[in-house]
Amino acid sequence: MKNGIIIGLFYIVGLIFLTFGISMMILANLGAGPWDAFFVGLSLNLGLTVGSWIFINGILLILLNAYLLKKTPDFLALVTMFLIGSFIDVWLEVIFAELAITSLLVRIGMLVSGIISIAVGVSFYLQSNFARNPIDNLMMAFHFRTGKSLAFSKTAIEVMIMLIAFIIGGPIGFGTILVAFGIGPLIQSFYIPVKKFKERVCHQPVMES
Repeated sequence: MKNGIIIGLFYIVGLIFLTFGISMMILANLGAGPWDAFFVGLSLNLGLTVGSWIFINGILLILLNAYLLKKTPDFLALVTMFLIGSFIDVWLEVIFAELAITSLLVRIGMLVSGIISIAVGVSFYLQSNFARNPIDNLMMAFHFRTGKSLAFSKTAIEVMIMLIAFIIGGPIGFGTILVAFGIGPLIQSFYIPVKKFKERVCHQPVMES
């Protein structure tokens, strides 16, 4: 019971960090992450909201991941897609709704902090093994099928999606390049320490009163 609560906290905290990072990148207006640019590009070209495309692509990725991992489709992952969309709306439409940034230096700081926050968030919520974001589960599936490191797997997928987003007119910029080449190594550097922290917390003996 205790471990279940702790792992649930890792999941929620991870999504909060992740969506905060995505929101910071969007607000910095220096280029969205490859997947976010891809969703925006789909919305601009084919209609529907960005959130709708996140959900639609979530279903498709769940099926693809099941094939690559040779497992039953994890439709619970749609819960994660819903939460990500909801948290991003809270950051952008409520908490930072009135935020207006003009300084380039501040925007660069937001971009860098956003990328770091995304890497921390992914490292945290991957520990839960529950309802993973199909986008990040694709990284794990690629890692499983190729034997490549998490860093290589994430970077390869991000570069491919960045190229597609560019072709369909998504908001590609300096920030997109940083995410495409930097997020994989960052996740790799945070993942092991966070995993060790989770194991230490979960196996910590309960103190009797």
